[in-house]
Amino acid sequence: MDITIFHNARCGTSRTTLEAIRASGAEPRVVDYLAQPPARDDLKDMIARAGLTVREAVRSKEALFTELGLDDPATTDDALLDAMVAHPILINRPFVVTPKGVRLCRPSELVREIL
Repeated sequence: MDITIFHNARCGTSRTTLEAIRASGAEPRVVDYLAQPPARDDLKDMIARAGLTVREAVRSKEALFTELGLDDPATTDDALLDAMVAHPILINRPFVVTPKGVRLCRPSELVREIL
């Protein structure tokens, strides 16, 4: 199965999700999204396919979120997407893409739905 995980090795949830994928017998393509963020259109597509809003996919607990004024409810989806691409630390993680769908695997058990 073709699986891609947008991974942050410092994130426990991301590490647990990666372990669950490997425990299923699959070896995913691991993308360090901080070093190689998805293109804006790809990010927008992943968010939509996961059934999320852009605001649900942004890491609002990250200090930069507030520093950039993204906590303003009037901030548009386009502005949030632009910020996420410019500052990939703002992308919530881990996103996993498989032929069965896309999930933001928070909690990590959500990955089971698409394996």
